[in-house]
Amino acid sequence: MACLKIFSGDLPELTNEIIKYFHDDYITLHSCILINRLWCRLAIPLLWENPFSIHFIQHLDTSNIISSIESWGAAVRTSTTQISNLIKFIYRSLFQIFIENEVNLHSLEVVSSSSQESKYFDDILKLNPNFFRNIKILNLEDSFITAETLTKFQHCSTLIAIQFHHFILNSHYVTTITMTIQRSKKVYHKLLILKKILERFYLALVDFLYTKFIPQIINITKPFKLKSLILNEILQIESLLLLIQKFGNNIEDFGFKIGINVSQQLLQLLESVIIYCSKIKILYLPSGLNSQNINSLINLIENIKQNLNYLLIDTNDNHLSSIILQNLGQILPFKLEYLYLSLITNRSDLEAFLKNSQNTFIKILVIKNTTKYESEDIFPYIEEYIIKKKRIKYLAILQTFLTSFLTAPRKNLFDLKDKVDYYKLYDIQVLDCYSSSINIEKFIL
Repeated sequence: MACLKIFSGDLPELTNEIIKYFHDDYITLHSCILINRLWCRLAIPLLWENPFSIHFIQHLDTSNIISSIESWGAAVRTSTTQISNLIKFIYRSLFQIFIENEVNLHSLEVVSSSSQESKYFDDILKLNPNFFRNIKILNLEDSFITAETLTKFQHCSTLIAIQFHHFILNSHYVTTITMTIQRSKKVYHKLLILKKILERFYLALVDFLYTKFIPQIINITKPFKLKSLILNEILQIESLLLLIQKFGNNIEDFGFKIGINVSQQLLQLLESVIIYCSKIKILYLPSGLNSQNINSLINLIENIKQNLNYLLIDTNDNHLSSIILQNLGQILPFKLEYLYLSLITNRSDLEAFLKNSQNTFIKILVIKNTTKYESEDIFPYIEEYIIKKKRIKYLAILQTFLTSFLTAPRKNLFDLKDKVDYYKLYDIQVLDCYSSSINIEKFIL
């Protein structure tokens, strides 16, 4: 009876004493919030007694902080000058709390849409530059930040990746933390710099950057390893070939994104990669394939299969899809972490691929299959060659049936409960195809 009264809230004073015993048990306190209003009212003060006693903050995005403060400031309805001063004060105070509680950041994203916001961040750096000493990923989307500010990060000994968006830097700082980058009015570009303590160099270059930036990389005399090369366009094939020749032995992530439409140059690029890049672990091919270079692609995959872990191929060409499926299975490595295939298929080609790849274990298999007829059901082949033989751990399939240009019915395996339950019997988990595709820019970080 006493217990019944306690949990029904009839004895608030006793309930309060009980909850105090959960002082450091944050999981239980969060559960208490859901019981009723009394328990919620008693638990919240304990949770907020020292909100940063758990050093849970690992990622900070300055734009989200500024946006939240501005939204609150707008509700206050005071003068513009007062709002500006108030935002600055709250922004600074929040970071002061983070610093005093020794929050251990892993990644920092600085996004500023005005020079004023950049000044806010500069003030934070003056508070305690060591607050950022342990960050591993630095993402700077800020046209107003100064090169002098960047140099304050050069002592971050754990930093492995820097990502720039819309930057103008002075070449004087080549020897500190970055290299000269110039801004294009029309082109959005981002760059990850590998320099000294950095481990990743992500290159997605377009326009004039080929002529002004790539030569600087090639001429670097200090130790430098280019590990990630993702291309948007091929404008100066000679520079790219020199880049691959010099750094190809270190490249682990290679690919080209939508926008490549220069067949002969792409063929030259692939042939060069075959010769110089034998350590590729991630191969990303969402576009650019054609009848001229498809055989080079097959040769490249076979050449790097000892190191290959992630393979992403996308084409909407019937003929190319058939060639890929007929030749891919027998050249895959014995184990793949991730295989993504977005192809136009028929059952015979798919069956050939599944048969030929029976010696390969694939941890995550994602298939986006486009076909003309709903009768082209691929699941019997999937079950015969993959499910029953337990050749995968995770599976995502999306079938699109092109009955006309206006309608494209889709069948997502994730929504087929009977099959999901059936595959569980073989210890295979079905994933949603829409959320299983890799964002290459984020993934290689």
